[in-house]
This record gives sequence, C-alpha cells and structure tokens, in this order.
Amino acid sequence: MKYNFDKIPERRNTNSVKWDSYPADRLPLWVADTDFEVCPKILDAIRKRLEHPVLGYSLDDPELLQVVCSRMLERYGWHVVPEDLILVPGIVSGFNFAIRAYCGNDDTVIYQTPAYPPFILAPGHFQLKGICNDLYYDPEEEIWKIDFDRFEEQIQDNTSLFILCNPHNPVGRVFTPEELTRLGDICLKHNVKICSDEIHNEIIYKGYRHTPIASLNERFSANTITFIAPSKTFNIPGLSCSIAIVQDPEMRSRYKKALEHLSSGVTVLSQAAGLAAYRDCGDWMSEQMDYLEENRDFAQAYVRGNMPLIRQNRIEATFLMWLDCSALGIEGSPAEFFAEKAHVQLNDGKRFGPGYEKFVRVNLGTNRATLAEALSRMKKALDER
Repeated sequence: MKYNFDKIPERRNTNSVKWDSYPADRLPLWVADTDFEVCPKILDAIRKRLEHPVLGYSLDDPELLQVVCSRMLERYGWHVVPEDLILVPGIVSGFNFAIRAYCGNDDTVIYQTPAYPPFILAPGHFQLKGICNDLYYDPEEEIWKIDFDRFEEQIQDNTSLFILCNPHNPVGRVFTPEELTRLGDICLKHNVKICSDEIHNEIIYKGYRHTPIASLNERFSANTITFIAPSKTFNIPGLSCSIAIVQDPEMRSRYKKALEHLSSGVTVLSQAAGLAAYRDCGDWMSEQMDYLEENRDFAQAYVRGNMPLIRQNRIEATFLMWLDCSALGIEGSPAEFFAEKAHVQLNDGKRFGPGYEKFVRVNLGTNRATLAEALSRMKKALDER
C-alpha cells in the first residue's frame, strides 16, 4: 500500500473532540471521525492557498462545483449542474437550514430510528415535533429494514419533511433503489419533501452500491435536497465543507433564503481541501476503503467469537458498528459499563432514539492495533463481571 493506515498520529492535546473529551485512559471509539492521516495532497492544497497573503471572503469555487458534478455523474449516473449546488458549513447545519426552509410553524418532521442524534434534536430547534419511524431487524438477512406501512401511517397532515439517512448511520445499510422508490413515492403522495443525508455515500463496501434517491427520477429530484461532503470519506470533518444539491428551482430559492444572514458559506481553505480531496485523492480513498473493510471484518469476527451474546448486523457501508447488548444482562447503560470497566468510550444507544438504551455504536475508523485493544478490553470487562 502507498499509504500507511496503521500509523496513527498523537491526537491528544490537540483539542480533538474524539480524544480530548474524556479521560486519557479511555480509548475513544465514538464520534465519527477517523484517526487516519489525511491524503498529503489535501495538505499540499491548503499550503498552496496559504502562499497568498490574503484570506478574505470567498465565492464558491467553480472548479469545486464542477468536480462535484462530474463525480455525481461518474459514480451514480446522476446529472447535476453547478447551479444546483449550494456550499454549506456542515451537513448538520445543512439539514437544520432545510427545516427552516421547508417547514411551517406547526409542522412535523419524520426520520427513521435508530437515528443520528442531530436528526432527533433538529425539529426541537424550531419548536417542531419529530416523528420516529423505527427500522426493524431481520435476523435471517442480518440487516435493518424499513416498515413502509408504518412509515406511511405515521405521516400526518402537517408532516412536511422526511430526513433520510442513506447510507444509514448507525445501522450501516445501503438502501436499494427499490426501497428508495417506495419511500419517494410515499413522500410524493403525502406532499412530504425529502432531506437526504448522504454523507457516507462513498464509504461503501464491496458488493454494494449507493444510489442517491434524487437520481432515481425527475419526480424525486424535484422533491429532494441532498447533502454530501468529503468530510467522512477523506477525514476532514473539522473543515466543514459540505454541499447541498437542490435541483428544483423553487426549493433551491427557499433554501438560499433560509441561509441568509445565518451562514457565511464555506471558508476558502475548506474549499481548497474539498477540491483536492475529490479531484486528487482517489488512490488514498481506495486504500482507506480496503483498510476499513478489513477492520469491519476483524471487528465482526472478534465480537462473534469472543462476545457472542452481542447481536450485530451486516455492515454494508460507513465505518460504524451498531451492537445490541441486550442479552448481556448489564444493568443500566452498556456504554457506561464499557467506559467505566473497560475504559473504552462508545456512543450510547439511548441518544439514537427510544428503545435503543441497550445498544452501543462503535467507530471502526482507527488503526487495527487500537481497535484490537479496545475489543480486548471490552471482552475482559465482560469476563470479569
């Protein structure tokens, strides 16, 4: 391999959310950034931009916009043009702006649980109500699926927005075109706009293919705002460079209006990094995916062989692992148990929606040695109860 993903730089005492939020004796496998050194071409691009002595307000880089359009066409057969794109400072900000743009004062917002916690919190920022539509686990296929009937039943007359997560965080699903078509048709039937968080669209494992819901047909593209970013794929989340794709002119106008005076756009350095990532770092991304796939296989085999009471699902995408610890008999929170007894920091499932208090989310985006040490500590803590 050209790049060394076993090499992990020291991240403690760098104001790292992942490494500096908890005591130093804990191994952090929680917040979804990876520990890998970024592609050197990204750092070169930032250094190159810093050769210019002025860092003023910046327009959207037309080359970045064109590279994104080309990438959507090459990877998904989805034709978008630069006019469809709006740069936003992060996807969490992006879908909060979408709620502001497309929801009225008494509207409701629906999302699928277990859900990325900011989905659950976002409606409340606007004094709106969120609706949880639980996915269900299919033990035969070892995947989480959508209950379409329940999804449609829960849509109310005042439901104006559906926040879709595809690939899904935390369950690692890549929803199929057939599943997405059923969701899209239900939303059109009930006049519900789709806000599709596709930040993990390039963290896809062999045998699976991501499909942007807006790429399926013109009806869906006219009803959808899609969010992508280089942040997860290229480990640059701290630079907050994200892209909203809005093909319907009226939806795009409303979204831009929602941004006014609340978002100053994406910084010049972040745009330089995003452009370099998408344009120049394909080989780095490919090697990272091979490494992450090996991490996924290693972690799942370790849990299966050493902690068999923990239920896990097939991971089709993302570098996240969703573990059901219900059968372990742990009183209280499994995440707190592993933090206190194993000194491993995981995400607590209770933040992902009601009913997931016995789940934990594990971040596999680290080197193999750190991952092995964390899993070993978890096993030892269970053995010593």
